[in-house]
Amino acid sequence: MALKTLSTFLTPLSLPNNKFPKIHTKPSLILCEFSRPSLPEGTGAAAPSPGEKFLQRHQSFESTKLILKDNKKTKKKDKPLKPSNSNAVTSCYGCGAPLQTSDNDAPGFVDPETYELKKKHRQLRTVLCGRCCLLSHGKMITAVGGHGGYSGGKQFITAEDLRQKLTHLRNAKALIVKLVDVVDFNGSFLSRVRDLAGANPIIMVVTKVDLLPRDTDFNCIGDWVVEAITRKKLNVLSVHLTSSKSLVGITGVISEIQKEKKGRDVYILGSANVGKSAFINALLKTMAINNPVAASARRYKPVQSAVPGTTLGPIPINAFLGGGKLYDTPGVHLHHRQTAVVHSEDLSSLAPKSRLRGLSFPSSQVFLDNTKEGAPTVNGLNGFSIFWGGLVRIDVLKALPETCLTFYGPKRIPIHMVPTEKADEFYQKELGVLLTPPSSREKAENWRGLDSERKLQIKFEDAERPACDIDISGLGWLTVEPVSRSHKFKQQKPIEIAGELLIAIHLPKPVEIFVRPPIPVGKAGAEWYQYRELTDEEQEMRPKWYF
Repeated sequence: MALKTLSTFLTPLSLPNNKFPKIHTKPSLILCEFSRPSLPEGTGAAAPSPGEKFLQRHQSFESTKLILKDNKKTKKKDKPLKPSNSNAVTSCYGCGAPLQTSDNDAPGFVDPETYELKKKHRQLRTVLCGRCCLLSHGKMITAVGGHGGYSGGKQFITAEDLRQKLTHLRNAKALIVKLVDVVDFNGSFLSRVRDLAGANPIIMVVTKVDLLPRDTDFNCIGDWVVEAITRKKLNVLSVHLTSSKSLVGITGVISEIQKEKKGRDVYILGSANVGKSAFINALLKTMAINNPVAASARRYKPVQSAVPGTTLGPIPINAFLGGGKLYDTPGVHLHHRQTAVVHSEDLSSLAPKSRLRGLSFPSSQVFLDNTKEGAPTVNGLNGFSIFWGGLVRIDVLKALPETCLTFYGPKRIPIHMVPTEKADEFYQKELGVLLTPPSSREKAENWRGLDSERKLQIKFEDAERPACDIDISGLGWLTVEPVSRSHKFKQQKPIEIAGELLIAIHLPKPVEIFVRPPIPVGKAGAEWYQYRELTDEEQEMRPKWYF
């Protein structure tokens, strides 16, 4: 006989009413526990990543600021709409600033009607704020002030606030992609990057290598960069030479990210105007070929602009098939760069637009004229001053006759050489005219001037190679080298190498200069550059570089 179920015995239809008396009892609640099917390991809702937690916290703080700011204002009949009364606020996908409808000059402003329409259709994440629209059309609109910010234009956020938004990376499990501008290598390096990145692994990306002079040997450049990183004692996984414009080296960075990501979020980190947004766009463009997620993300990508401080908040981007997000972060503003002292309208002149070409002083023709038979004694640069726009003045106090200074920087900033005795008069007369930036007489009236002086003593050790580079933070660099090397002609008499160069450099007070080993650019760089012999231990510890 088959075993009957419990329902068979207790079903009311199976009980004859005439055989059992009616029993009245109080209704009771019976709790039944059913066994649940066991889930395989690794399934279920995924916990939010550290990047998602940080983004939620950032949005909550920004929303609270907007509400408090609105409550301080007097109530009006036609009161502007607030983005949201919730604990989170949507940000502009172009710059990361929280969307708002109250201040049309501030970042994140959206027309109230447009905001309400997009909100109704749940499309706020597709909204570009008014400032980003202007930046994308070439307008120079700054928003960052304070220590490392800018004096020209209206300011809405401080450089310290932007840096504070990156402090969570120290405790997060993330992969850091650190960008450095090859034109301003020392000024954009972020030597204290471990204060932000913590113990997270770092991939070093050197940007804008397409701006280096023609015939540059990138084997020499790669070795030079690794040597510089080794001297700074920064432990990195690998070094990549890239160009966001020509997409050179981008594929190698993508391969390294996929290899080292291991489920973590990826953060693009670097100083202001180092090219983070352009680099992300190059990543997405290259990844979109085989990655539909990256192809979809290209539709709403961060805005590129020559204005340092374009990105004002973290911008999460879905770019990976296997999970994890790519984050564009606010640039770290550094007070010691030229970008921190010039007017906002002059910022574009500091960014090179085309390939660099060395401009040497004295010129080859001047040197040849002075070395002809019967010519007066060669004096070289002694007693001369060289102005690099209105930003830098270099007084040559003592130099060998064969010494040459070769300048590498933006072509829009002119270079003039005058006798030192007339330098003060020339600067006062031509500031804002021939010496730009500042780009006009009106801006020159508010210019702080060259109120800092630093004297350098440089020794020549080898007549066949440059003595050193002098890197002007945020502008470019100049190479101290023999005339025969810079102008590529043979000397009639041997070059004297026993001596030194003494110069005085005048700059705006916050701007710093860095004396470094010469970077081997151009065809001549490959001829004089010397590779250092490495021990087996050094060979194993040094990061590999890729191009």
